[in-house]
Amino acid sequence: MLNYRQLHYFWAVAKAGSIIRASERLHLTPQTLSGQISLLEETLGVALFLRVGRRLQLTETGRLTLSYADELFQIGNDLEEALRSRPEDRSIQFRVGVDDVVPKSIAYRLLTPAMSMTEPVRIVCRENKLVRLLVELAIHRLDLVLADRPMPPETNVKGYSHKLGDCGITFFAAPQLAAQLKGKGKWPRILNAAPLLIPGENAAVRVTLMRWFDAHQIRPRIVGEFDDSALMHAFGQAGIGIFIAPSVIADEVQREHGVTVIGRTDEVTEQFYAISMERRLTHPAVVAINDTAQRKLFAGLKKTR
Repeated sequence: MLNYRQLHYFWAVAKAGSIIRASERLHLTPQTLSGQISLLEETLGVALFLRVGRRLQLTETGRLTLSYADELFQIGNDLEEALRSRPEDRSIQFRVGVDDVVPKSIAYRLLTPAMSMTEPVRIVCRENKLVRLLVELAIHRLDLVLADRPMPPETNVKGYSHKLGDCGITFFAAPQLAAQLKGKGKWPRILNAAPLLIPGENAAVRVTLMRWFDAHQIRPRIVGEFDDSALMHAFGQAGIGIFIAPSVIADEVQREHGVTVIGRTDEVTEQFYAISMERRLTHPAVVAINDTAQRKLFAGLKKTR
């Protein structure tokens, strides 16, 4: 086991250039320093200094050891400074990854409880593909991942999927397109041959949506596929095609995009999960997200189905 006190003595001598100068700075006798460095060399099984006349010269191994010692003691200084200057009300850092298929509005609603805690929280959000976020989670660069599906079974990451809730989907169209659909039959037959914008292939809801079309013998005219739900909503707002969104944010979508609800179904659901390395949730921000999602965000919709 490396003796860090002895390493510090070696580092001090190497920086000072001699045992005498280092002993004055450390308030130790030269004999003590010399003896401790000899013990370090004996432990490591290498020579760190060569004596050239009255001077000490670092060996090649000594220079390598010094470079590591520089980094080690710099980190120690940084830690000491960080702890000394740490304010009493320093915020909790919460690092969360958001799967890029999760609607931004849903992600915002899920994360808001973390910002309303008694203890101040500094949130760090990362958006990416689920598989990349799970790698970040595995090496503890993230505390949580929000996704529209549980952790894929083929993923070589030990983690746990906590279901936050689910809801049906609502279909929207710009007012002009909605007017054109009137008189074309009852819901959901009006979707047959209608222009449709759908989520990209990475979205979990896409598979169940296409199965729902098949079950009802509906053949919409797909005019666009989007990984980013916000971009899909923008195209829908422009009247390019009908688009979907989770029913939990239906009112918000109508208000923000000026679109019309043309129908909805609970046969197709969007699910949302919090994926963590913990079987039992303990991070205060994650606990707040889980509790609020289950008790408030999705609870109301379940009662009205």
